[in-house]
Amino acid sequence: MKRSELNYDYPESLIATEPSRPSRVMYVDGRRPAEQLTIPELIAKIPQGDVFVINNTQVLKRRVFAKELEILFLDQLESNTPSANTWSVLFPSKKFSIGDQIELPQGFKMTLLEKGRPQKVSVRPAINQSDFDQIAELPLPPYIQRARGDRHNITADDSWYQTAWAVKPGSFAAPTASLHFSETDIQTLRNQGVLVIDLTLHVGLGTFLPVLTEDLSDHKMHEEIYELNEDAWNQIQKAVLEKRGIWSLGTTTTRVLESVARTGKLSGSTDILLQVGSDFKIVNRLLTNFHQPESTLLALVAGFAGLEVVKHNYSWAVDRGFKLFSYGDLSVWIKP
Repeated sequence: MKRSELNYDYPESLIATEPSRPSRVMYVDGRRPAEQLTIPELIAKIPQGDVFVINNTQVLKRRVFAKELEILFLDQLESNTPSANTWSVLFPSKKFSIGDQIELPQGFKMTLLEKGRPQKVSVRPAINQSDFDQIAELPLPPYIQRARGDRHNITADDSWYQTAWAVKPGSFAAPTASLHFSETDIQTLRNQGVLVIDLTLHVGLGTFLPVLTEDLSDHKMHEEIYELNEDAWNQIQKAVLEKRGIWSLGTTTTRVLESVARTGKLSGSTDILLQVGSDFKIVNRLLTNFHQPESTLLALVAGFAGLEVVKHNYSWAVDRGFKLFSYGDLSVWIKP
């Protein structure tokens, strides 16, 4: 599949800078014309006995501002003393030298140890997640910052950019298809006999890395940590054998389900690249946001629903003013 095949035009005004309320849903059943639905109308279409899979990851506050410098803390590299610890980070380090010290909020001091991508730094005193919760912001996608004209989050992002069932910390981005649904919506599904299953995939920064190769198969896919309960997997397999609907809420849940189907491993990391020509072994209903051109996320949708079907319906949605990307509206694709 070629990267250029995943291009499409849209006006910048359609980039959502806050969640759509109420959410609009583009519903595409095979090759039939798209419909516009509400979330309640969509829920009513999900029959008793179908499976609805959600991702329970929680986004970490790890984006720290030091004056005009923006630093994203990735992973703690070593178990250090309370006086200091070391981290991998991402920040514009071109103007800095090894050993340079940067003042962080609330008296923390960061020292550059190694350059590269990512960089290695030490922080004194040792910094942990409870500190980040006080001094850091959620890592919103850069295109939201650009569209707003402000690099800082607003207060509402703390609730907007977490799902209603975010319980396992570890992501650098939200599984944004889930932002359209509330706990009440999930309970409605359960009440109508839908089997709701949760899993965990911690969304990595690679989700936002641009595809630099023209042939998608040459793109080095990022790895993301996941976990799925054995009993849940058995229930999903049973539903597949009985040809029931498997509704995957987001590309993240889809990556897990299709990875487990290929490897048999219920936990670990996945670097699966789903695109045109991929065989979707588990998922037959995909719910996901509208994705950026030339992205691996859009490639996944094209692999699921068909490239021409996706491009035609993206054009339909753009013409009707559907909001795009992380805070944008929802698309639903029923396997042809």
